[in-house]
Amino acid sequence: MGTVDEGDAMQVAAASGWPGSSRRSHLLQFLLHASKRLDLRPIVKYSALEFFDARFLPALPRKMGFCGARSGRAVRSWLVEPLRDSNLQLFALVAVWIASKLIRYSIHEMRPLAVKSLKALSDHVIADQHFTCRDFADAVRAGVHGGKASVVLDYNIGCTNIAFIHLEELLIQFREISKLGDLVNMDVCMEILDILYETEDTSWLFNFACPLAASTLVTAYVISVPKQKWEFPVLPWVQFTTSYAEEEILKIVMTILMHVIKPDEIKEKKKRDFSI
Repeated sequence: MGTVDEGDAMQVAAASGWPGSSRRSHLLQFLLHASKRLDLRPIVKYSALEFFDARFLPALPRKMGFCGARSGRAVRSWLVEPLRDSNLQLFALVAVWIASKLIRYSIHEMRPLAVKSLKALSDHVIADQHFTCRDFADAVRAGVHGGKASVVLDYNIGCTNIAFIHLEELLIQFREISKLGDLVNMDVCMEILDILYETEDTSWLFNFACPLAASTLVTAYVISVPKQKWEFPVLPWVQFTTSYAEEEILKIVMTILMHVIKPDEIKEKKKRDFSI
């Protein structure tokens, strides 16, 4: 049976102070805003978030020499030296482009995202710098590949293991076995994921995609389904489906609720029989 070790996850997340809580939150809010402006499919949006937040940002200090000697760096580019917020925003848009390319190969009917579209968006949403299409190409080489294609290839192998994909699959299964599944809105689920991405002290949850997806579904059920209709044992069901302990899922559910609804409402829920 799977378990979630919050301590280990937090230790991994805190291994480096880069890029800092405020900067990270600002960058992820920028990426979410760009995703909305581009009207991205959810799978592209969350793949881009996962690549940028979990793969690119943690690897950037090593590329720049932040974590070692300044000599012998693999990357020498004006896009990373000096590193400005506007440049990081450019890299966020590049993450969107990479995600759209990777998802395109698995969803053949999806049209690829053109660099020109990202360039046009950058002209409106990046205030401090004007980037060209060539800058986007340079950003792919300097910030993502870093002289090696393995960063992208490794991500392509693991990009199916993101919370949104597990969540989508769970919701489909839930709707197949219970009409209450129709009351659980995917938009509510995605709003929950967005809040968790933006919040520094819940970002560790994305290291555990499957239990996070299960917990998000349970949270959306609690929020969306009227209490008098709580007739389906959703918590035991997700435990059976994912093989994660009910206590672990419930712990994540309460963590999520603390960030998406008022603390007073959480206290009231704790007083009730939480039989979901």
